[in-house]
Amino acid sequence: MTEASPINQLIDHLFRHESGKMVAVLTRIFGPTNMELAEDVVQDSLVEAIKHWTYKGIPSNPSGWLFRVAKNKALNIINRNKYKTQYSADVAPLLQSVWTIEPAVDHLFSEQEILDDQLRMMFTCCHPSITADSQVALILKTLCGFSIHEIARAFFTTDENINKRLVRARQKIKESELLFEVPAGKALLKRLQTVLEAIYLLFNEGYSASAGSSVIRYEVCGEAIRLAEIITRHPAITDTSDVYALLALMQLNASRFKARTDEHGNIVTLQQQDRSSWDFSLMKNGFINLEKSVTSGGVSMYHILASISSYHCCAVDYQSTDWQSILVLYDKLLLLDGSPVVHLNRAVALAKVAGVEEAVTVLKGLQNTTAIASYYLFHSIQAEFYMELGRPHEAAEMFEIAIKLAPLAAEKALLKSRLEACKKIF
Repeated sequence: MTEASPINQLIDHLFRHESGKMVAVLTRIFGPTNMELAEDVVQDSLVEAIKHWTYKGIPSNPSGWLFRVAKNKALNIINRNKYKTQYSADVAPLLQSVWTIEPAVDHLFSEQEILDDQLRMMFTCCHPSITADSQVALILKTLCGFSIHEIARAFFTTDENINKRLVRARQKIKESELLFEVPAGKALLKRLQTVLEAIYLLFNEGYSASAGSSVIRYEVCGEAIRLAEIITRHPAITDTSDVYALLALMQLNASRFKARTDEHGNIVTLQQQDRSSWDFSLMKNGFINLEKSVTSGGVSMYHILASISSYHCCAVDYQSTDWQSILVLYDKLLLLDGSPVVHLNRAVALAKVAGVEEAVTVLKGLQNTTAIASYYLFHSIQAEFYMELGRPHEAAEMFEIAIKLAPLAAEKALLKSRLEACKKIF
């Protein structure tokens, strides 16, 4: 009998990599109004995989096995409900005949069709009849395999609120009988922004995991990069400035991942990182895409964030970081996004340029903001500032709060080591 742990790890991997693909192609078959049916088929396929692999071992091609099971389940549903279910208009005629059902489903499960269906799914989830916050929540849930809790963390809200948003979004899809398609013209450009926001949130969840034992969830970040690459290859999307900017941002950040933790999984701060371990090939791709992003269109927050990341990538060491240019970029970013998190990140650059006292004043102005007050980095950054100012008692207080709020063991361990260093100054 195969051990359960490796199987569960593999299922989690496949859920992240394959569930969105399967939900997309099944939604193409069943229609957007039956999106929950598509999700149920995928869930049933994963459960069957756990049962089957536990007793018979993991197959040589787990992904292919999973897709075959999902396809067979879809065929069973079609044959059982041939004249009862309202399928997508473009495939419905092929699903009515015994001679065309199986070839049609085989074609829809082909690699190119799955790629196209993922893009259709992105834009269907971002239809203007669905509220903006529900759009992003829906795409993260259906296409990216996010849990309710992960989405809630990304939005700084509760699991209950996210669940309500998803229910409303699915209800709107049913009521409006939305088409499963990539829109054209202005509708395409408008919906593209929501799609990019969802991909950005996906990357951020991998970059700073909300749960689990790893600080970085490499597969989640890789999935976000993959989705952005799908968009750049689609011929209907001609204004790709923001897409390339987001892709550059993710690649530049991901290129420095290996240096963020040591061999024991402990967090290594930017100042202490071994820059020779950065992925310079991925970094090069990031710079290429950043250059592509400025060939047309305006400047988005993705352009600014990618530019900030590029300054960190260009610095040969921490001391030579161009904090002045980074601060200027954060000032520009505030015009587009005045969120507390942007103010917090700007305060770090401000401390390097104008001094820690001024940065502390900025953070005091944020302390009554509910969302940021529950964010552990808000307190840990304050603690570091107080350390630099020679105020260890206040620093210790902030470190203790940060330790309670930090979601991961590795984050708590780093903060505890900083707290111990702080107490030695008492």
